[in-house]
Amino acid sequence: MKPDTRDQSERIAADLRVQITTGQLPPGARLPSIPVLAAERGVSTTAVQAAWDILKAEGYLVSETGKGVSVRDHHQFTMDVTAYFDPAERGIEYRVLVVAEVEAPVDVAAALGEERAVLRHRLMLHQDEPVELSWSYYPVSLAVGTPLAEQRKLQGGAPRVLRELGYPEREFVDRLSARLPTIEEAEALDIPQGVPVLRQFRTVYSTDERPVEVSVIIKPGHLYELSYRQSVSVDDQR
Repeated sequence: MKPDTRDQSERIAADLRVQITTGQLPPGARLPSIPVLAAERGVSTTAVQAAWDILKAEGYLVSETGKGVSVRDHHQFTMDVTAYFDPAERGIEYRVLVVAEVEAPVDVAAALGEERAVLRHRLMLHQDEPVELSWSYYPVSLAVGTPLAEQRKLQGGAPRVLRELGYPEREFVDRLSARLPTIEEAEALDIPQGVPVLRQFRTVYSTDERPVEVSVIIKPGHLYELSYRQSVSVDDQR
């Protein structure tokens, strides 16, 4: 086993983060003072302060004048991996950032079967806070001259437009991975330093397995959890 090379503040932040996310430290719970916590852990007060700063940046802790530091009521989204649409959340809004005809990234072009695509780039916000970036690509042969290529929100979303064009969505395949954010992603989503993102690469198919959309969706790792539910057959229990 490799030694833990994280500095003291990162280790303290990691321990407290686990206690918060598992409910050991519920919303509203007050943390001991910096000197008390430093004495308990045998570290400097500077290390504790740095740990608190990390967790404040991630939205887990909040300071109140005269009341010290407490656990913030932290909203976390649960992403059902098997669902096409995430459950509707109050306070969600989308902003259309870019709509343009572009040369598709290599992996997108391979999935779409076309090198040129119509891009719809969007930012999702929850209660005015950025929580997701998405880049949705549609084959040029399908999308040019349709509402998909217009710089505006789509009533009923892309699924309605595709359905009206004769390409109802029949199936999708998701690939999920984790990595550190790009500079653009970190700035747009206000991601604290060191926090990874979830990258969701979704290919949507219509009839006859024709790919009609590829979306790259970036979610800050500290705001989401993944949920799986799968039936188990007798044949699986071998």
